[in-house]
This record gives sequence, C-alpha cells and structure tokens, in this order.
Amino acid sequence: MLIIQDIHPQAPVHWLAIPRAHFSSIAEASDPNLLGRILVSLSEFAREHQVTDYRLVINRGREAGQTVFHLHIHLLAGRPMHWPPG
Repeated sequence: MLIIQDIHPQAPVHWLAIPRAHFSSIAEASDPNLLGRILVSLSEFAREHQVTDYRLVINRGREAGQTVFHLHIHLLAGRPMHWPPG
C-alpha cells in the first residue's frame, strides 16, 4: 500500500491510501483484512504526522465523485469538515 499526497488537494492535508492490488472501486474489494490494514495504516500515518482530526472518504462511481478507478481512500484534514458533505 502507498500513502501519498493528493495532487488536487481539497483540504490543507489531503493524503490518499492506495492498495497495490487493483480494485476499480470499494465495491470490488472483498478482502476485509486488506480494508482493515488500509484503515489502520491511515490512522497510524495520521498519528505520526500529528493529525488528530480528519475525515476519511471513499468515492464509488462517477456520481459520487470517483475520477480514478483504482480503489483509494482520502484522508482530509486541516480545516473544518462540515456536514452534510457535498
């Protein structure tokens, strides 16, 4: 798995967790261990970078905002996250 900065950040802190195995979206990812490892890795990465308040986002499908069709999870932080999103 890779954790990289988003090239089009939507918040002051915007990282992407990307599994090396290809899944076009969350709908195709059926391995709970893989998904759990991604979430734990993001949590550890945020802690290492002293980011305490953040939002995790997974887009599935064009209407939901998915533009890259390889599973990835966004970690957004550094500004207030309002509800509802979008």
